[in-house]
Amino acid sequence: MKNEASFAQLVNSIQTAHRKLAAQAGRAVNISLTLRNWLIGYYIAEYELNGKDRAEYGENLLGRLSTELQSSGVSICGKRQLYWYLRFYHVYPQIVRSLPPQFQPMDFKDIMDAGDRDSRIVRSATALSIIDPQKLIGSMSYTHFEQLIAIDDATKRAFYEVECIRGNWSVRELKRQINSLYYERSGLSLEKKKLAKQVQQYAEPQPVFNIRDPYVFEFLGLKSAEVMSESHLEQQLTEKLQEFLLELGHGFCFEARQKRVLIGDEHFFVDLVFYHRILKCHVLVELKLEKFSHENLGQLNTYVSWYKANMMTDGDNPPVGILLCTGKNHVLVEYALAGMDNQLFVSKYLLELPQKEEMQRFIDEQLREVTE
Repeated sequence: MKNEASFAQLVNSIQTAHRKLAAQAGRAVNISLTLRNWLIGYYIAEYELNGKDRAEYGENLLGRLSTELQSSGVSICGKRQLYWYLRFYHVYPQIVRSLPPQFQPMDFKDIMDAGDRDSRIVRSATALSIIDPQKLIGSMSYTHFEQLIAIDDATKRAFYEVECIRGNWSVRELKRQINSLYYERSGLSLEKKKLAKQVQQYAEPQPVFNIRDPYVFEFLGLKSAEVMSESHLEQQLTEKLQEFLLELGHGFCFEARQKRVLIGDEHFFVDLVFYHRILKCHVLVELKLEKFSHENLGQLNTYVSWYKANMMTDGDNPPVGILLCTGKNHVLVEYALAGMDNQLFVSKYLLELPQKEEMQRFIDEQLREVTE
Protein backbone atom coordinates (compact mmCIF):
# COMPACT_ATOMS: atom_id res chain seq x y z
CA MET A 1 0.00 0.00 0.00
CA LYS A 2 1.46 3.40 -1.00
CA ASN A 3 1.92 6.19 1.56
CA GLU A 4 -0.52 8.47 -0.26
CA ALA A 5 -3.22 5.86 -0.77
CA SER A 6 -6.84 6.94 -0.97
CA PHE A 7 -9.54 5.75 1.41
CA ALA A 8 -10.85 3.41 -1.30
CA GLN A 9 -7.36 1.90 -1.64
CA LEU A 10 -7.16 1.49 2.14
CA VAL A 11 -10.46 -0.44 2.13
CA ASN A 12 -9.33 -2.54 -0.83
CA SER A 13 -5.98 -3.41 0.81
CA ILE A 14 -7.69 -4.57 4.01
CA GLN A 15 -10.31 -6.56 2.09
CA THR A 16 -7.60 -8.28 0.02
CA ALA A 17 -5.53 -9.15 3.08
CA HIS A 18 -8.62 -10.49 4.85
CA ARG A 19 -9.72 -12.67 1.94
CA LYS A 20 -6.28 -14.15 1.31
CA LEU A 21 -5.40 -14.82 4.94
CA ALA A 22 -8.88 -16.15 5.78
CA ALA A 23 -8.58 -18.51 2.82
CA GLN A 24 -5.16 -19.65 4.06
CA ALA A 25 -6.56 -20.23 7.55
CA GLY A 26 -9.43 -22.25 6.13
CA ARG A 27 -7.12 -24.39 4.03
CA ALA A 28 -4.74 -24.96 6.94
CA VAL A 29 -7.50 -26.18 9.26
CA ASN A 30 -9.08 -28.38 6.61
CA ILE A 31 -5.74 -29.90 5.61
CA SER A 32 -4.88 -30.67 9.24
CA LEU A 33 -8.25 -32.34 9.81
CA THR A 34 -7.98 -34.32 6.57
CA LEU A 35 -4.48 -35.57 7.41
CA ARG A 36 -5.54 -36.44 10.95
CA ASN A 37 -8.43 -38.55 9.71
CA TRP A 38 -6.26 -40.27 7.09
CA LEU A 39 -3.67 -41.11 9.77
CA ILE A 40 -6.37 -42.54 12.03
CA GLY A 41 -7.42 -44.80 9.16
CA TYR A 42 -3.81 -45.81 8.55
CA TYR A 43 -3.20 -46.63 12.22
CA ILE A 44 -6.35 -48.77 12.37
CA ALA A 45 -5.42 -50.63 9.17
CA GLU A 46 -1.92 -51.32 10.49
CA TYR A 47 -3.29 -52.56 13.80
CA GLU A 48 -5.75 -54.88 12.05
CA LEU A 49 -2.84 -56.43 10.16
CA ASN A 50 -0.08 -56.46 12.77
CA GLY A 51 -1.48 -55.61 16.22
CA LYS A 52 -0.15 -58.12 18.72
CA ASP A 53 -3.43 -58.24 20.68
CA ARG A 54 -5.79 -57.63 17.73
CA ALA A 55 -7.48 -61.04 18.16
CA GLU A 56 -8.70 -59.88 21.58
CA TYR A 57 -10.91 -57.20 19.97
CA GLY A 58 -11.91 -58.75 16.65
CA GLU A 59 -15.13 -57.29 15.24
CA ASN A 60 -15.53 -55.06 18.32
CA LEU A 61 -12.34 -53.14 17.55
CA LEU A 62 -13.96 -49.94 16.22
CA GLY A 63 -16.54 -49.82 19.00
CA ARG A 64 -13.95 -50.31 21.76
CA LEU A 65 -11.56 -47.86 20.11
CA SER A 66 -14.30 -45.25 19.73
CA THR A 67 -15.21 -45.48 23.42
CA GLU A 68 -11.59 -45.14 24.50
CA LEU A 69 -10.80 -42.21 22.20
CA GLN A 70 -13.91 -40.21 23.04
CA SER A 71 -13.45 -40.72 26.77
CA SER A 72 -9.93 -39.27 26.42
CA GLY A 73 -11.19 -36.19 24.57
CA VAL A 74 -10.32 -37.12 20.97
CA SER A 75 -13.12 -35.53 18.95
CA ILE A 76 -15.11 -36.89 16.00
CA CYS A 77 -14.24 -40.53 16.65
CA GLY A 78 -17.57 -42.34 16.75
CA LYS A 79 -17.63 -45.94 15.53
CA ARG A 80 -19.13 -44.95 12.17
CA GLN A 81 -16.58 -42.18 11.74
CA LEU A 82 -13.68 -44.53 12.46
CA TYR A 83 -15.03 -46.85 9.76
CA TRP A 84 -14.99 -43.98 7.25
CA TYR A 85 -11.45 -42.97 8.26
CA LEU A 86 -10.34 -46.53 7.56
CA ARG A 87 -12.07 -46.44 4.18
CA PHE A 88 -10.53 -43.03 3.51
CA TYR A 89 -7.05 -44.51 3.96
CA HIS A 90 -7.82 -47.45 1.67
CA VAL A 91 -9.35 -45.28 -1.09
CA TYR A 92 -6.68 -42.55 -0.99
CA PRO A 93 -3.35 -44.22 -0.06
CA GLN A 94 -1.46 -41.56 -2.09
CA ILE A 95 -2.21 -38.95 0.58
CA VAL A 96 0.75 -40.43 2.47
CA ARG A 97 2.94 -38.16 0.30
CA SER A 98 1.39 -35.08 1.91
CA LEU A 99 2.12 -36.02 5.51
CA PRO A 100 4.59 -33.89 7.49
CA PRO A 101 7.93 -35.70 8.06
CA GLN A 102 7.19 -36.43 11.73
CA PHE A 103 4.12 -38.46 10.71
CA GLN A 104 5.66 -40.40 7.83
CA PRO A 105 4.98 -44.11 8.48
CA MET A 106 7.80 -46.62 8.27
CA ASP A 107 6.09 -48.43 5.37
CA PHE A 108 5.88 -45.15 3.40
CA LYS A 109 7.21 -46.75 0.19
CA ASP A 110 4.71 -49.63 0.28
CA ILE A 111 1.81 -47.19 0.70
CA MET A 112 3.14 -44.99 -2.13
CA ASP A 113 3.37 -48.03 -4.41
CA ALA A 114 -0.25 -48.88 -3.59
CA GLY A 115 -1.24 -45.31 -4.39
CA ASP A 116 0.65 -45.39 -7.68
CA ARG A 117 -1.08 -48.62 -8.68
CA ASP A 118 -4.46 -47.08 -7.91
CA SER A 119 -3.48 -43.94 -9.86
CA ARG A 120 -2.55 -45.99 -12.92
CA ILE A 121 -5.91 -47.77 -12.80
CA VAL A 122 -7.80 -44.50 -12.62
CA ARG A 123 -5.68 -42.86 -15.33
CA SER A 124 -6.20 -45.69 -17.79
CA ALA A 125 -9.92 -45.74 -17.12
CA THR A 126 -10.50 -42.00 -17.50
CA ALA A 127 -7.71 -40.77 -19.78
CA LEU A 128 -7.18 -38.02 -17.16
CA SER A 129 -3.92 -37.22 -15.37
CA ILE A 130 -4.20 -38.22 -11.73
CA ILE A 131 -4.58 -35.31 -9.32
CA ASP A 132 -1.58 -34.66 -7.09
CA PRO A 133 -2.46 -35.47 -3.45
CA GLN A 134 -1.33 -32.00 -2.35
CA LYS A 135 -3.84 -30.54 -4.80
CA LEU A 136 -6.53 -32.88 -3.52
CA ILE A 137 -6.22 -32.00 0.15
CA GLY A 138 -5.59 -28.33 -0.58
CA SER A 139 -8.76 -27.99 -2.65
CA MET A 140 -11.27 -30.11 -0.73
CA SER A 141 -12.26 -30.49 2.90
CA TYR A 142 -12.58 -33.84 4.63
CA THR A 143 -16.36 -33.49 4.28
CA HIS A 144 -15.84 -33.47 0.50
CA PHE A 145 -13.80 -36.66 0.81
CA GLU A 146 -16.62 -38.34 2.76
CA GLN A 147 -18.86 -37.88 -0.27
CA LEU A 148 -16.20 -39.22 -2.61
CA ILE A 149 -15.15 -42.30 -0.65
CA ALA A 150 -18.78 -43.43 -0.66
CA ILE A 151 -18.39 -43.91 -4.44
CA ASP A 152 -17.11 -47.41 -5.19
CA ASP A 153 -16.28 -46.87 -8.86
CA ALA A 154 -12.78 -45.33 -9.22
CA THR A 155 -13.55 -43.75 -12.60
CA LYS A 156 -16.68 -42.09 -11.30
CA ARG A 157 -14.85 -40.88 -8.21
CA ALA A 158 -12.05 -39.38 -10.34
CA PHE A 159 -14.65 -37.56 -12.46
CA TYR A 160 -16.15 -35.87 -9.41
CA GLU A 161 -12.68 -35.04 -8.02
CA VAL A 162 -11.80 -33.18 -11.20
CA GLU A 163 -15.13 -31.39 -11.53
CA CYS A 164 -15.24 -30.47 -7.84
CA ILE A 165 -11.75 -28.94 -7.92
CA ARG A 166 -12.31 -27.25 -11.28
CA GLY A 167 -15.50 -25.58 -10.05
CA ASN A 168 -14.41 -25.07 -6.42
CA TRP A 169 -17.66 -26.76 -5.37
CA SER A 170 -19.08 -26.58 -1.89
CA VAL A 171 -19.86 -29.88 -0.16
CA ARG A 172 -23.56 -29.28 -0.76
CA GLU A 173 -22.90 -28.76 -4.48
CA LEU A 174 -20.82 -31.95 -4.71
CA LYS A 175 -23.58 -33.90 -2.99
CA ARG A 176 -26.19 -32.34 -5.27
CA GLN A 177 -24.27 -33.25 -8.43
CA ILE A 178 -23.73 -36.83 -7.25
CA ASN A 179 -27.42 -37.20 -6.40
CA SER A 180 -28.47 -35.67 -9.74
CA LEU A 181 -26.32 -38.27 -11.56
CA TYR A 182 -24.06 -35.71 -13.24
CA TYR A 183 -21.49 -38.42 -14.05
CA GLU A 184 -24.10 -40.62 -15.72
CA ARG A 185 -25.68 -37.67 -17.54
CA SER A 186 -22.28 -36.58 -18.80
CA GLY A 187 -21.57 -40.08 -20.09
CA LEU A 188 -24.82 -40.10 -22.06
CA SER A 189 -24.58 -36.52 -23.30
CA LEU A 190 -23.60 -35.79 -26.90
CA GLU A 191 -22.42 -32.33 -25.86
CA LYS A 192 -20.30 -32.98 -22.79
CA LYS A 193 -18.48 -29.64 -22.83
CA LYS A 194 -21.74 -27.72 -23.02
CA LEU A 195 -23.21 -29.72 -20.11
CA ALA A 196 -20.05 -29.19 -18.05
CA LYS A 197 -20.14 -25.45 -18.74
CA GLN A 198 -23.79 -25.24 -17.61
CA VAL A 199 -23.11 -27.23 -14.44
CA GLN A 200 -20.10 -25.11 -13.47
CA GLN A 201 -21.91 -21.88 -14.31
CA TYR A 202 -24.64 -22.52 -11.72
CA ALA A 203 -22.59 -24.46 -9.16
CA GLU A 204 -22.38 -23.24 -5.57
CA PRO A 205 -18.74 -22.40 -4.70
CA GLN A 206 -17.03 -23.07 -1.40
CA PRO A 207 -17.08 -20.25 1.14
CA VAL A 208 -13.73 -18.73 2.11
CA PHE A 209 -13.67 -20.64 5.41
CA ASN A 210 -16.49 -23.05 5.99
CA ILE A 211 -16.45 -22.93 9.80
CA ARG A 212 -20.01 -24.33 9.80
CA ASP A 213 -18.65 -27.72 8.77
CA PRO A 214 -19.42 -29.83 11.87
CA TYR A 215 -16.15 -31.74 11.51
CA VAL A 216 -14.17 -28.50 11.47
CA PHE A 217 -15.77 -26.90 14.51
CA GLU A 218 -15.52 -30.11 16.57
CA PHE A 219 -11.88 -30.45 15.53
CA LEU A 220 -11.26 -26.88 16.73
CA GLY A 221 -13.08 -27.49 19.99
CA LEU A 222 -15.91 -25.05 19.22
CA LYS A 223 -19.49 -25.49 20.37
CA SER A 224 -22.18 -25.82 17.73
CA ALA A 225 -24.16 -22.90 19.18
CA GLU A 226 -21.17 -20.64 18.53
CA VAL A 227 -21.19 -21.21 14.79
CA MET A 228 -24.43 -22.78 13.60
CA SER A 229 -27.12 -20.07 13.93
CA GLU A 230 -28.52 -19.14 10.53
CA SER A 231 -28.45 -15.38 11.19
CA HIS A 232 -27.98 -12.80 13.89
CA LEU A 233 -31.75 -12.21 13.97
CA GLU A 234 -32.48 -15.91 14.44
CA GLN A 235 -29.87 -16.11 17.19
CA GLN A 236 -31.52 -13.21 19.05
CA LEU A 237 -34.97 -14.72 18.70
CA THR A 238 -33.80 -18.17 19.77
CA GLU A 239 -32.16 -16.77 22.90
CA LYS A 240 -35.35 -14.88 23.84
CA LEU A 241 -37.50 -17.90 23.02
CA GLN A 242 -35.39 -20.05 25.33
CA GLU A 243 -35.94 -17.57 28.18
CA PHE A 244 -39.64 -17.29 27.35
CA LEU A 245 -40.30 -21.02 27.57
CA LEU A 246 -38.35 -21.35 30.81
CA GLU A 247 -40.32 -18.46 32.32
CA LEU A 248 -43.66 -20.07 31.49
CA GLY A 249 -43.18 -22.33 34.48
CA HIS A 250 -44.91 -25.32 32.85
CA GLY A 251 -42.13 -27.77 33.62
CA PHE A 252 -39.60 -26.94 30.88
CA CYS A 253 -36.04 -27.96 31.72
CA PHE A 254 -33.46 -26.65 29.25
CA GLU A 255 -31.15 -29.28 27.72
CA ALA A 256 -29.41 -27.92 24.63
CA ARG A 257 -29.25 -25.26 21.98
CA GLN A 258 -28.24 -26.12 18.41
CA LYS A 259 -28.22 -29.79 19.41
CA ARG A 260 -26.34 -31.78 16.78
CA VAL A 261 -27.85 -35.10 15.71
CA LEU A 262 -26.41 -37.56 13.22
CA ILE A 263 -29.05 -39.12 10.95
CA GLY A 264 -27.56 -41.54 8.45
CA ASP A 265 -24.46 -39.80 7.12
CA GLU A 266 -25.70 -36.23 7.66
CA HIS A 267 -25.52 -33.80 10.54
CA PHE A 268 -28.57 -31.75 11.59
CA PHE A 269 -29.08 -29.16 14.31
CA VAL A 270 -32.16 -28.75 16.50
CA ASP A 271 -32.59 -25.13 17.61
CA LEU A 272 -33.73 -25.81 21.18
CA VAL A 273 -34.18 -29.01 23.20
CA PHE A 274 -36.07 -29.14 26.51
CA TYR A 275 -37.14 -31.94 28.78
CA HIS A 276 -40.63 -31.47 30.24
CA ARG A 277 -40.68 -32.82 33.78
CA ILE A 278 -44.51 -32.97 33.96
CA LEU A 279 -45.10 -34.59 30.58
CA LYS A 280 -41.90 -36.66 30.92
CA CYS A 281 -40.85 -36.10 27.33
CA HIS A 282 -38.44 -34.12 25.19
CA VAL A 283 -39.72 -30.95 23.54
CA LEU A 284 -37.89 -29.88 20.36
CA VAL A 285 -38.30 -26.31 19.12
CA GLU A 286 -37.43 -25.18 15.59
CA LEU A 287 -37.52 -21.54 14.50
CA LYS A 288 -37.59 -20.69 10.78
CA LEU A 289 -37.29 -17.15 9.46
CA GLU A 290 -39.59 -17.92 6.55
CA LYS A 291 -43.15 -18.87 5.75
CA PHE A 292 -44.44 -22.30 6.67
CA SER A 293 -43.51 -25.12 4.30
CA HIS A 294 -44.10 -28.85 4.40
CA GLU A 295 -40.31 -29.29 4.19
CA ASN A 296 -39.92 -27.51 7.53
CA LEU A 297 -42.61 -29.63 9.15
CA GLY A 298 -41.08 -32.77 7.65
CA GLN A 299 -37.67 -31.79 9.03
CA LEU A 300 -39.09 -31.29 12.52
CA ASN A 301 -40.95 -34.60 12.33
CA THR A 302 -37.66 -36.27 11.39
CA TYR A 303 -36.02 -34.84 14.51
CA VAL A 304 -38.96 -35.93 16.67
CA SER A 305 -38.83 -39.45 15.22
CA TRP A 306 -35.05 -39.62 15.75
CA TYR A 307 -35.44 -38.58 19.39
CA LYS A 308 -38.18 -41.18 19.84
CA ALA A 309 -35.94 -43.92 18.44
CA ASN A 310 -32.66 -42.88 20.07
CA MET A 311 -33.25 -40.74 23.15
CA MET A 312 -36.36 -42.12 24.89
CA THR A 313 -35.69 -44.07 28.07
CA ASP A 314 -37.93 -46.15 30.33
CA GLY A 315 -40.77 -44.01 31.65
CA ASP A 316 -40.51 -41.37 28.92
CA ASN A 317 -43.44 -40.35 26.77
CA PRO A 318 -42.97 -39.74 23.01
CA PRO A 319 -41.23 -36.45 22.17
CA VAL A 320 -43.08 -33.46 20.78
CA GLY A 321 -41.89 -30.77 18.37
CA ILE A 322 -42.87 -27.12 18.11
CA LEU A 323 -42.33 -25.42 14.74
CA LEU A 324 -42.35 -21.62 14.60
CA CYS A 325 -42.43 -20.09 11.12
CA THR A 326 -42.29 -16.32 10.74
CA GLY A 327 -43.85 -14.62 7.74
CA LYS A 328 -43.69 -10.89 7.09
CA ASN A 329 -46.79 -10.13 9.14
CA HIS A 330 -47.64 -13.32 10.96
CA VAL A 331 -46.35 -16.26 12.91
CA LEU A 332 -47.49 -19.82 12.34
CA VAL A 333 -47.09 -22.36 15.12
CA GLU A 334 -47.31 -26.07 14.39
CA TYR A 335 -46.98 -28.96 16.83
CA ALA A 336 -45.47 -32.19 15.58
CA LEU A 337 -46.67 -35.18 17.57
CA ALA A 338 -44.88 -38.47 16.95
CA GLY A 339 -46.61 -41.78 17.59
CA MET A 340 -49.18 -40.38 19.99
CA ASP A 341 -52.34 -42.33 19.10
CA ASN A 342 -53.72 -42.07 22.60
CA GLN A 343 -55.96 -39.00 22.54
CA LEU A 344 -55.63 -38.59 26.31
CA PHE A 345 -51.93 -38.05 25.87
CA VAL A 346 -52.52 -35.61 23.02
CA SER A 347 -54.93 -33.60 25.17
CA LYS A 348 -52.49 -33.56 28.06
CA TYR A 349 -49.66 -32.39 25.82
CA LEU A 350 -51.74 -29.55 24.42
CA LEU A 351 -52.85 -28.57 27.91
CA GLU A 352 -49.32 -28.33 29.33
CA LEU A 353 -47.56 -26.84 26.30
CA PRO A 354 -47.86 -23.13 25.44
CA GLN A 355 -51.00 -22.11 23.58
CA LYS A 356 -50.45 -21.28 19.92
CA GLU A 357 -51.88 -17.81 20.41
CA GLU A 358 -49.42 -17.19 23.25
CA MET A 359 -46.48 -18.27 21.11
CA GLN A 360 -47.65 -16.17 18.18
CA ARG A 361 -48.02 -13.07 20.34
CA PHE A 362 -44.56 -13.53 21.83
CA ILE A 363 -42.80 -14.00 18.47
CA ASP A 364 -44.66 -11.04 16.94
CA GLU A 365 -43.51 -8.81 19.78
CA GLN A 366 -39.92 -10.02 19.57
CA LEU A 367 -39.79 -9.60 15.78
CA ARG A 368 -40.92 -6.01 16.13
CA GLU A 369 -38.35 -5.39 18.87
CA VAL A 370 -35.30 -6.90 17.17
CA THR A 371 -36.02 -5.49 13.71
CA GLU A 372 -36.76 -1.90 14.73
